[in-house]
Amino acid sequence: MNLHALLTRRVDEAGPVRVGVIGAGKFASMFLTQAAVSPALHVIGVADLDVPKARAAMARTGWAQERCDARSLDEAARTGRTAVIDDSRALLAHPAVEVVLEITGNPLAGTAHAIAAIDEGKHVVMVNVEADCMVGPLLQRRAQQAGVVYSMAYGDQPALICELVDWCRTVGFEVVAAGKGTKYLPEYHRSTPDTVWDHYGFTDEQLATGDFNPKMFNSFLDGTKSAIEMAAVANGTGLEPQAHGLSFPPAGVDDLPDVFRPASAGGTLSRSGTVEIASSLHRDGTEVERDLRWGVYVTFEAQTDYAAQCFAEYGVRTDESGRYASLYRPYHMIGLELGVSIASAVLRGEPTGAPTQFRGDVVTVAKRALTSGTTLDGEGGYTVYGTLRPAADSLAEGALPLGLAHSAVLRSDVAEGAVVRWEDVDVDESVLAVRVRRELEAEFRPVVSPN
Repeated sequence: MNLHALLTRRVDEAGPVRVGVIGAGKFASMFLTQAAVSPALHVIGVADLDVPKARAAMARTGWAQERCDARSLDEAARTGRTAVIDDSRALLAHPAVEVVLEITGNPLAGTAHAIAAIDEGKHVVMVNVEADCMVGPLLQRRAQQAGVVYSMAYGDQPALICELVDWCRTVGFEVVAAGKGTKYLPEYHRSTPDTVWDHYGFTDEQLATGDFNPKMFNSFLDGTKSAIEMAAVANGTGLEPQAHGLSFPPAGVDDLPDVFRPASAGGTLSRSGTVEIASSLHRDGTEVERDLRWGVYVTFEAQTDYAAQCFAEYGVRTDESGRYASLYRPYHMIGLELGVSIASAVLRGEPTGAPTQFRGDVVTVAKRALTSGTTLDGEGGYTVYGTLRPAADSLAEGALPLGLAHSAVLRSDVAEGAVVRWEDVDVDESVLAVRVRRELEAEFRPVVSPN
């Protein structure tokens, strides 16, 4: 609650917080439009392989050309302007940068960038949930050992969910379930980048802006992004995924305490203390009333009769027992809110959520029957999608993590709907992210056991 005061003091005493941005897509654009008007932040550099795209993003988000025309990072640090470059390694190594925002969405690049930033003594805000859910527990530990912060991105749903869970536990409620809303129907699992726009209401003018990546949006539609984000929440909170993963029951905000309680109490959950998604669509395709498509929630249980009595006295919406209640936030503003993570990391030394355990994993599932020799195209693509599993089950099955499914080549046939396993693919073992994932699996396999 005091972050703005801390930022103001920081500017007065040492100047603005110095930020490096890697990746210039939609999330980065949303951050940049806020950074353009924030005197507490100095974006030293924006690194993207497509420099013209990055410059266009900055122009579109309110940056005057003279503010982002520094010819080098040194000049940017000296003058208060911003350099737009294609060399992420230079940005990671530059001594002026205090905190790195990893926003590429590429789990292989994200892992490498995070490790390089940590080794350079910089805080990392990991917008790249794909990398985080694949190897985050090891990255967080590496950062802790280096004396820097590794953080989830505030404004993205996982960090906001972790905040709600933290609130529940701090005030003494038992967390029953936590998650978010999304648009879901079972047939969406087969969606591809060719069909994704049929399910969204974007205009041609919106799509022409360059902000809308069909693979990224398809990942939201086909269930992959939900699996990724709920794995991140599980790893950041210790909540245990259900054995079957996610069910996506339809639920509006008034239904949350009824739907997201254990089946033994009349709800849909196979267990308490888990993660689940609220679909904004009924299975017949009709819209749920007062849906939570853009928001997040937590369902919790009163621990005493008196607490349940207080729920009733203060108008808290509960299930019929009066013991299960929910708190929700109807919106998340993604990159517009990212300054909270930056300030928290630099000024408080605290993450806005971080993976401290390995509880949830995202496994690779075939969208269609795949034959030996097929090159997988990863998240949001034509060949596979990701589903949530308890980490113990994923490791026991030898499942290929979704983050490593891009460009992996099948060496055996995989049936539609079947899990792709490590033994089904040829993977380049020299890639840093592969090595880190192997290290994580070797460490956690002996200590986790199936539910």
